[in-house]
Amino acid sequence: MSVTKTRTSSFSRNFASANSSQIPGLKHGPNGTMFISSGIPDLDKILGGGFSLGSLVMVMEDAEAPHHMLLLRNFMSQGLVHNQPLLYASPSKDPRQFLGTLPSPAVPKDDKSSHRDPDQEKGLRIAWQYKKYFGENQHSFDSQGGKHEFCNEFDLRKPLERQFLSGKHIDCISIQDSPNLVTLNDRCATFLSQFPRSDGSISSVGRIAIQSFCAPQCEFSNMEWEMLSFVRSLKGMVRSSNAVAFVTFPPNLLSPSSCKRWQHMADTLLSVKAIPDEDKELEKLLTGYQDMVGLLNVQKVARLNTQVPVILEATTLSIKLKKRRFMVLECLNQAPIDGSSGSSYGTTGSCSVSSKSGTLDF
Repeated sequence: MSVTKTRTSSFSRNFASANSSQIPGLKHGPNGTMFISSGIPDLDKILGGGFSLGSLVMVMEDAEAPHHMLLLRNFMSQGLVHNQPLLYASPSKDPRQFLGTLPSPAVPKDDKSSHRDPDQEKGLRIAWQYKKYFGENQHSFDSQGGKHEFCNEFDLRKPLERQFLSGKHIDCISIQDSPNLVTLNDRCATFLSQFPRSDGSISSVGRIAIQSFCAPQCEFSNMEWEMLSFVRSLKGMVRSSNAVAFVTFPPNLLSPSSCKRWQHMADTLLSVKAIPDEDKELEKLLTGYQDMVGLLNVQKVARLNTQVPVILEATTLSIKLKKRRFMVLECLNQAPIDGSSGSSYGTTGSCSVSSKSGTLDF
């Protein structure tokens, strides 16, 4: 009796990669890339989906204001909400105290409707065939394909719940008293060995967050060549793993040549800048100036497995705190043509232009 073989095709679906999309906080991108969220919905849209797995993200700090901490906190909180292992390195003596300042995800309005009383749901006058979209299946269809599963909106005034901080998947290390970078390099290598990149499905992803690298508190802050070698080694280790490294550094403490080399090593390069309180010229130029707390500049966007250049709609965006709780990025709008303020990057970000209609003479 002959055994029939299943006919395979080169266009068959890769079920291993399909299963990896079911992991919370992970989604597919173009050219076989995988994304994890930055913790800021607007920033994910700007970057084309989030941070690519295997990439090095670097943020240039501003000496006038700690706006880079907003990006760092949201990045760490988003990983902890998805139960993704985290390695946090800080120049402070007790880095674990910083975990108490992480924001908590806001409860979306749609979740309130999912917790209806069963007796009330019986009174809904809808067709019976539409009831399958409520209840258990509502979570998978919620928010346009699982928006809340991939990226949350964090409340900066509400601390993260202890249940996300009590797990064993958080590793904190202080780099204040380290005479060199050997210990930090070994800890990063050990951490990244948990997430090897292979052809199979992805079981879990990791996040590395290094705050204020080359800060004056560190003894190795004057060893520029050693620090550059560590950044190069970290990029190589992350590239061969299912993880993302997020590093912030003050560029004013580096020499111009070293700062340029650091920027070249980054896959995704961001910079933050504070806004002066009394800048009358800038206030007249931009709408919504009073609500701005800083500026975010996207200098470089990671593009793995492709040579297509990245063309962004806007590279400089304003940082605003909606209701003094939620971080929002908006395109800069020239003021005041129609009296409207800047809109979130997720909707429209173009400047308003006035036009007059009339007859054309030839």
